[in-house]
Amino acid sequence: MIKSDELRSKFLKFFASKEHAVIQGASLIPENDPSVLFTTAGMHPLVPYLLGQPHPAGTRLTDVQKCVRTGDIDEVGDASHLTFFEMLGNWSLGDYFKKEAIAWSWEFLTDPKWLGLDPEKLYFTVFAGDQDSPRDTEAASYWMAQGVKEDHIFYLPKENNWWWAGNQGPCGPDTEMFIDTGKPACCDTCSPACDCGKYLEIWNDVFMQYNRNADGTLTALAKKNVDTGMGLERTIGVLQGVKSVYETDLFTASLAKIAELSGKNYGDSEKITKAFRVIADHIRTATFILGDPKAVTPSNVDQGYVLRRLIRRAIRFANGIEMPANSIIEIAKVYILQYQEVYPELKEHEAFIVEQLRLEEERFMRTLKQGLKEFEKVANNLKNKGETVVDGVTAFHLYDTFGFPPEITKEMAAEQGYSVDMAGFEECFKEHQKKSSQGSEQRFKGGLAEQTEETARLHTATHLMHSALRKVLNDPDVAQKGSNITSERLRFDFTFGRKVTREELDEVEKLVNEAIEADVEIICEQMPLEEAKASGAIGLFESKYDSVVKVYTMGEYSKEICGGPHASRTGELGKFKIQKEESSSAGVRRIKAVLQ
Repeated sequence: MIKSDELRSKFLKFFASKEHAVIQGASLIPENDPSVLFTTAGMHPLVPYLLGQPHPAGTRLTDVQKCVRTGDIDEVGDASHLTFFEMLGNWSLGDYFKKEAIAWSWEFLTDPKWLGLDPEKLYFTVFAGDQDSPRDTEAASYWMAQGVKEDHIFYLPKENNWWWAGNQGPCGPDTEMFIDTGKPACCDTCSPACDCGKYLEIWNDVFMQYNRNADGTLTALAKKNVDTGMGLERTIGVLQGVKSVYETDLFTASLAKIAELSGKNYGDSEKITKAFRVIADHIRTATFILGDPKAVTPSNVDQGYVLRRLIRRAIRFANGIEMPANSIIEIAKVYILQYQEVYPELKEHEAFIVEQLRLEEERFMRTLKQGLKEFEKVANNLKNKGETVVDGVTAFHLYDTFGFPPEITKEMAAEQGYSVDMAGFEECFKEHQKKSSQGSEQRFKGGLAEQTEETARLHTATHLMHSALRKVLNDPDVAQKGSNITSERLRFDFTFGRKVTREELDEVEKLVNEAIEADVEIICEQMPLEEAKASGAIGLFESKYDSVVKVYTMGEYSKEICGGPHASRTGELGKFKIQKEESSSAGVRRIKAVLQ
């Protein structure tokens, strides 16, 4: 039986044999992208290259990308939902297109040398066509050229078989690959578009062949791209013939540790099974977030809030099956051991992971007891009034005062037959953010497809500021910990142990503006990573870099390894102004700045 490590390596080996460069997956924390909190798909880190920038490794790429999605967190505990997953992907940047992509997908899926799936169990979808773009008979013909029967191909509309990055930019039809699970058809017209579970998607090939214009019209791209994604967890479940992703080898060790710590067995009851799955999933995700080179810590905003939700929800389920204190740390250690060869950053950051889990459990347990008493008061009040809904203000009070994520309030309410006004909670949450000037409305400005002149200028200014900080603070260990850029401002997190004084900030501003006034040319060079380091280029998050990198040089002012958008000369930036300096987390400071 094929194991998950084998699937991961087979995928990369297969596409390497098709002349693809094997590149490093990126951080879980997106760089310069305010539209998402975490990397949610394999293509996210490659958007600049899909939009036309040349990639240092060439036009054929393949990798394994760590991803986090928490939109379905309430569904975790069933047979398939996960908050962390690995996406296997391959890309053509203006190189091959539909014919080759489909032929290679078929080969990898069916050839006994690779996955050896039964062709009779495979089904495919292609774009049905509409008034904007034609029916994708081309993709269908390439599947049939591989020997696929016509009745194994379904034509579906844009909502099923079309990809785009935003309102404007590259887009196009896709073809998706499914395996028949053996479940009965739900209706006479049952297809992969149904939610009955008969067809399980395992791979997706996207054909970016159009540009969507501002008026919604489509024009053909001069260079067409291919972007594919295969979920490792889902595919290994198919290959191992199990009914749940939690029954694959990815979770064998963690479920065994939960059983050991709780004295209970997976499958003893529906409640216990759900608890095992939630704990296993959430602690795996928390371990990867904390172990990331750009790790965040638990907090009440942004990525830190998601991390806190995951840890505290896992602790609550652990308490429900009588696991002892600090059990989540033991489960995290299982994952660190399991993944350390593939993701060495987990072992490198083991002490940090353990410490943050310990601190968050201590914080939560201090408030949990009091919060449970408070919730009982709420529940009794509802019972006395004959009501069944916890209002949004009360739910927010439990969150703001007692640290209860709303999902926990919702779960506790459901256990007693009540519901929670989540819309009311969201209103209170947004109002709270507005009063505390945290401005969540900025998060969804910009986006993956936004490569504007403004963001390029701000990205360039970030490099100049980083270099100036190292000089002013006289600390070569000052390093970028994360950045977030919208079209209006930049936000830069960096390692430093104290507050930066106003005088120091003024000096940083001065140095950046001197570099801007010098109006030097910004030179981009591609070179081997070791050569880049030897040349004095600053390398941020070096574990994520490939063997060949881009180095941006701005005279004597800055030299960094980077893949983001840049201006062509420093004189294009305008005037640099720091608006705020504050703490981001322990040992990490944050600067917000603008160009005027």
